[in-house]
Amino acid sequence: MNEAVVIGGGIAGITAALDIANHGIHVHLVEREPTIGGHMAMLDKTFPTNDCSMCILSPKMVEVERHPNITLHTLTEVTGVAGTAGDFTVSVKRYPRYIRAADCTGCEDCVEVCPVEVYNRFDAGIGVRKAIYKAHPQVVPNLVVRDREHCIDCGLCYDVCGKQAVLRNDEDTEEEFTIKAGTIIVATGYDVFDARKKTPYKYLSIPDVITSLEFERIINASGPTGGKIKRISDGRTPKEIVFIQCVGSRDLPLGCPSCSAVCCMYAIKNAMLIREKYPDTRVSILYMDIRAYGKGYQEYYDRAETLGVRFIRGMPGDIYSQDGTVIVQVENTETKEVLRINADLVVLSVGIRPTGTASSLAERLGITCDESGFFESADEKCGPVQTLRPGIFIAGTCKEPMDIPDSVMEGGAAAMQAVMTLMRE
Repeated sequence: MNEAVVIGGGIAGITAALDIANHGIHVHLVEREPTIGGHMAMLDKTFPTNDCSMCILSPKMVEVERHPNITLHTLTEVTGVAGTAGDFTVSVKRYPRYIRAADCTGCEDCVEVCPVEVYNRFDAGIGVRKAIYKAHPQVVPNLVVRDREHCIDCGLCYDVCGKQAVLRNDEDTEEEFTIKAGTIIVATGYDVFDARKKTPYKYLSIPDVITSLEFERIINASGPTGGKIKRISDGRTPKEIVFIQCVGSRDLPLGCPSCSAVCCMYAIKNAMLIREKYPDTRVSILYMDIRAYGKGYQEYYDRAETLGVRFIRGMPGDIYSQDGTVIVQVENTETKEVLRINADLVVLSVGIRPTGTASSLAERLGITCDESGFFESADEKCGPVQTLRPGIFIAGTCKEPMDIPDSVMEGGAAAMQAVMTLMRE
């Protein structure tokens, strides 16, 4: 069976799908969200070059949609896998979009007239979206999706759509079907740590304590604030910003013993962006250890220091709100000095965790997870992308925390293993 299935449409899955398709093999790219792109689509810049994230990702997303050897299945998830390498039968379920894809042009006229505003998961809760929406302007496929849960069925979207592409509830239903494939790649990505579990940091109790992903959406020009950094509580531009590292990483009591690999660098990146945009704003990074392990990463750290970013080796035990500011008290373990910082905004650098569906998907695929909950490789030395089930490969952050370049590399490695599997079979 000269076809492949890639589960997950983030940067690792996109890379794997394109590499396999360019070898003349048909690929089914299965994504449970309405659009491909994954977490990378939420970011503003990438380290260590500070290139625009969507400038890198968007052309690849469009290439996936236009590639003759790729069939894109969005709002779809895998429900089961049967067979062996070379002859898998993949059972999938497609959830309704309540939009006729062949007629929708993505014009967003329906979005403009929709009166309902709800929590926007793509903006990490900082912004809102309509009950009929596109997650962001560069979605692929370029289609809106109607959120049946929050739709009040007012009928305005039906009336305004000249193509009559908006479907009623009984006109679109779940669909189950199977795909025959010779090999499968799993690239389902990650979830971020739930900062509420780190109770001393008062996330959601103090409005101006936010997570790094929320900050990414604030600083992004296409985000809810248009790229302007503002306090959540009163909308003022913060004059003192503090980043707290290792929230949900290297924390045994919370069951997160490992390093998340990216938190130090994305905090440094965001700190540099703040200093460049707002030179009068003081930025401090509180850390246990700075792990700048990649090519050019130490130089990136040095550049942040020259821009005036303050690095303090120490972790606060508790933070609290007083007179409109967030009080952060920390001991600098290098100088033994106890500091009391009156912060306008505190950013928690949350770590990378396995997705909530990782264990159930592993059971459906017949593969295993390690003790931390990520998908497990059969042999880290001989085949880091190979699972215990022949013909099924894993790539990217579903396997372990890693940055974007490493995710791209693993997507390519899994693709080559899949191609060789098909050639042997």
